[in-house]
Amino acid sequence: MAREYVEGLSPQERRVVLDAVVNARFAAEVDALTRVRQPTLLPVPDRVVGFRVRLDLHGAKPPVWRRLELPGDLTLSAVHEVIQAAMGWYDCHLHKFRTGSDHRSPAFLTAFDVSEGEEGVLEQDVRLDQVIAGVGDELWYEYDFGDGWEHKLKVEQVLDTCPSASLCVAGKNACPPEDCGGLGGFHEVALWVRKGRDAAHLPDSFGSAEEANDWLPGGWDPDVFDVDDANAAITLALFDPASVLAPGHGELGQIAHRLTMQGSSLLQGVLARPQSHGQASVSAAEAERLTEPYRLLLEEVGEGVKLTAAGYLPPVVVERFAQRSGIANWWMGKANREDLTPPVATVREAAQAVGLLSVRKGRISPTRAARRIGGDPTALWEHIVGRLPCGTKDFDREAGWLLLAVVGSGTPVENWRKEVSDLLYAAGWRTGGANRYPMMLPVTSPTYTILESMTDTHRDRWHVRGTDDGIAATARAVLNQR
Repeated sequence: MAREYVEGLSPQERRVVLDAVVNARFAAEVDALTRVRQPTLLPVPDRVVGFRVRLDLHGAKPPVWRRLELPGDLTLSAVHEVIQAAMGWYDCHLHKFRTGSDHRSPAFLTAFDVSEGEEGVLEQDVRLDQVIAGVGDELWYEYDFGDGWEHKLKVEQVLDTCPSASLCVAGKNACPPEDCGGLGGFHEVALWVRKGRDAAHLPDSFGSAEEANDWLPGGWDPDVFDVDDANAAITLALFDPASVLAPGHGELGQIAHRLTMQGSSLLQGVLARPQSHGQASVSAAEAERLTEPYRLLLEEVGEGVKLTAAGYLPPVVVERFAQRSGIANWWMGKANREDLTPPVATVREAAQAVGLLSVRKGRISPTRAARRIGGDPTALWEHIVGRLPCGTKDFDREAGWLLLAVVGSGTPVENWRKEVSDLLYAAGWRTGGANRYPMMLPVTSPTYTILESMTDTHRDRWHVRGTDDGIAATARAVLNQR
């Protein structure tokens, strides 16, 4: 029947039919070549194991590799984060996991692929132990489809005891610089560096050695790899602020999310420090030390005292408090006027900010909370923790939360201002008008005043340095309380 149909066609009609058949066959072949096959997943095992894997940058000479220990229940999206951190990539290009070296091998979709309308198995829904199971199993990972960095992840050992966290245990040679042009460009720039950056070996892609040096990451050496740096990067990449913050911690959580969306990992780095996970309570002796300035001031105020006409503490109260607290031992003046003795004014300001003192009709008196606490240092410490951070203005709240994160991470007192200033800058805060140092923001806030007054600054202003474990625990208690 088909032959009779074709024989009955004119030459022109036969050509049309032939073209249609050829085009249909070609389209089917193209579709078969370009269609991404769906991966077959292994069942989730009854018991989670770990894997020791070797990650190789395919084609690199000399080899660039990392040895990793990974929990089997890690999602592929988390494995992506580990690979980026362990290698030293910046995660600024697209990527894809495949089950084989062939680009037509079954592959997993990223969130970007889904946003582009692709259908398939999403990497964030797949565990590592659903893709690899035994020694010799492989998983391929491509990063930057322009430069085409192919990585092979191969299982060296199945670990019966699942590691508690992803870890890099060994490695060799540095990750290529981003956007260097693939393996060819990498080998050229690596040779130039190994040859002492001799102009004779300068890659053709650079106009001068100065241009190449400016483009390369500072201190980049193709033969250097530091496993400690890799693990620090892995910890930061996988860090979840929720592991430090109590549930419902809206404000700091929002700040952390905002900074992450803006491409800054500064706050994540602070919260990921080991001391950020430290003790969040203090002993009775520590509570007594930390609250001493407030207790002494409350004792001097007693049931209440009348302020001067200018609204300051009476000179006799200022002088007694300065003597008892130790301020008079180092303050250069007579320490008998609040307006001329800022350290005294600072403690009073902090006491009012945390709700221990209040001013009404020209008289300063203990609040109801202060009367209820009495002289109990632990109760007073708990009250202060419950009131932090202080302030109603957006800047005061944000600066307060960032300070608590910095202090809770064990940052030395002398570095508080710099770290908080850097975080505020990353969060988008700027000073108005002409500023000679636009990145050095003022960090003073009610919370800063309170925490600083709880250090030993009242005893010796100029020699308070290092990490104050009691203050750090106080900050962590605030972060953990809600």
